[in-house]
Amino acid sequence: MTTEATDAAGALQAHRPMLLGLAYRLLGSRHDAEDVLQEAYLRWHGVDRSAVEEPRRYLSRVVTRLALDRLRARQAARETYVGTWLPEPVPTAPSPFGPLDRAELRDSLSTALLHVLERLTPPERAVYVLHTAFDLPYAEIAEILERTPEDCRQLHHRATSRVHQEQRRFTASRAERERLLDAFLAAARDGDLATLTGLVAADATAWNDGGGRVRAARNPVTGADRIARFYAGIYGPGRPMTVHPIELNGEPAVLIMRADGSRYTLTIAAADGRITGIYVVGNPTKVPPVD
Repeated sequence: MTTEATDAAGALQAHRPMLLGLAYRLLGSRHDAEDVLQEAYLRWHGVDRSAVEEPRRYLSRVVTRLALDRLRARQAARETYVGTWLPEPVPTAPSPFGPLDRAELRDSLSTALLHVLERLTPPERAVYVLHTAFDLPYAEIAEILERTPEDCRQLHHRATSRVHQEQRRFTASRAERERLLDAFLAAARDGDLATLTGLVAADATAWNDGGGRVRAARNPVTGADRIARFYAGIYGPGRPMTVHPIELNGEPAVLIMRADGSRYTLTIAAADGRITGIYVVGNPTKVPPVD
């Protein structure tokens, strides 16, 4: 590698955790985020870096624009995905996205929030992530998106309104989610329908992402009774499995390994002492390894 290439790689590496976190929040896919960073490096390597006053700002702009292009293309192709699409879970102990010392950085990684962000337009998602998670001013976001600051302010307002409509459903503390997750799994493995039903909110929804590669419900499962019966049926007595506690996306989760070799991650959203959302990812291209 030449000195010039080494310098370019070093500058990108210095900002890599932040840039990876930005791309991942925009895309919900670690694989796609890594591809975006690789393409950003190629562009960074080819630019006149002596004319770049703030590499972090320049790279953030490149990564955002590349991620938005990929997001638009992916949304157009989503119709061919088998069943529900959920964000790719990422282990965060330690975090590949840098310190999660601010609540906004940690909360913006949660599976529940990323799932909500999928319903936004690409520009709304970009403005929400850049302003809420990374605290960028509207003037800087406008430069990145090639829009006016007022336009970005309106996009953020619309995005925030949509997010807040759902956010009330995942307000539980980490300790409360850990308690509910442990209790839910124990009751499911015992086939205890009464306890399961009591742990789940009446209007809860469970999403299962198998990508057509493993067995998974293709449609959301709704309601406490249906969710209780569904998970007691697949995790109950006579269904051997190994459960590994793990942190994914800054929140408590489990990796479930079944006797047939299939692997699933499970995280929950909760509020008011009840589980409001269940997110199970079994698509083997998404399930992370465990040491």
